Amino acid sequence: MARKLSRRAFAAGAVATASFRFAPAIAQAAPFRIGLLTVKTGPLAQGGIQMEQGIASFLKEKSNTLAGRKIEFISADVILGPLAAFELLAIADYVREKATPLISLAAAEDVTQRKANPYIIRPSATSAQCCHAIADYAVKELNYKRAATISEDFAFGYEQMSGFQRVFEDGGGKVIKKLWPPLVTPDYAPFIAQISNVDCVFNGFAGSNPVRFMRAYADLGLAGKIPLLAGWTAMDDALLRSLGDEAVGVVSAHWYSADFDSPSNKRLVAALERDYKVLPGGYAAGMYVAGQCVEAAIAKLDAKSDDRSALAETLHQISLTDTPRGPVQIIRQRSETMKDSPSVSSTCASSWPARRRSNSRSTPPPMIAMATALASAATQKLAPTAGSISVTPK
Repeated sequence: MARKLSRRAFAAGAVATASFRFAPAIAQAAPFRIGLLTVKTGPLAQGGIQMEQGIASFLKEKSNTLAGRKIEFISADVILGPLAAFELLAIADYVREKATPLISLAAAEDVTQRKANPYIIRPSATSAQCCHAIADYAVKELNYKRAATISEDFAFGYEQMSGFQRVFEDGGGKVIKKLWPPLVTPDYAPFIAQISNVDCVFNGFAGSNPVRFMRAYADLGLAGKIPLLAGWTAMDDALLRSLGDEAVGVVSAHWYSADFDSPSNKRLVAALERDYKVLPGGYAAGMYVAGQCVEAAIAKLDAKSDDRSALAETLHQISLTDTPRGPVQIIRQRSETMKDSPSVSSTCASSWPARRRSNSRSTPPPMIAMATALASAATQKLAPTAGSISVTPK
């Protein structure tokens, strides 16, 4: 049975345990420890549960053995997670101090940019990454000029809206209204009532909040009148079975699709359908890819995988040919403000079979753009899956 720990107690225990040194002969046989930081209650619980399902499915597929090493949870040689940007920002300095590698799903911009952390890699996306693509598409292809934005009043929301506003306004548009409901908001009507005289609304809600917001948006008569755009969390594939007509016509950008035709994605989709009766989204896919990164690093290091510095360095060099999001390479990134700093972190470059690439704008530093192509639901017609809806531009 898994032990229940506070997040701070887990982090402290994880890094403390990871600092213990084994003799080489023992280290080869010792289990490799993975800790998962996530949330399972509140409005963000849906994504947190998907994170757990994603890594659990990967480890089950591998019989809890990666590159010959048995895997156990809680006390960790490497930490997976957390989910939210504000959580990652809160623990980043502690992770650096304790020198424990962390493979993040959380999208906090600074940890791979202005305050790069050499122990953190992110095989998902930055907060604003998909927002760059949808903003570019909105202003250049949909010809929207006036926009309102709405997202939760926390770090991920701020970073998403900043990315959208920067690209949208660089393209000649103008964000004229920014709304910030609390993370736990019982009624979105007072915020929606403030939206008027705009060409579009961009929302960056996460967890279960997008479902509640889009239903309120439709109930108040705005659906079909003011086009709705969304970030990846707002139209994550894992939410599609919870949505109805209120989501038809919403245009979003994402770095993952459950319909993507790769061997590993087929296994992930089948595993979550079989074991949890759900469709995977970016949270589950991100943790599956994180597991693949750990496996690749252990295989490369062999007996040296207990050396945290060597493990962190190797994780920065991972290249995978088959993941649920396509081929992935972890690449070192640095902004102009960090070019003299030895502390650089990694983010993910992933190729994607998009029908149209959102690469008509070269994003200036310090904002990091994906090195190849961004997966954008705004530029694809996603094939419908059982129990889901097909969301396409009108």
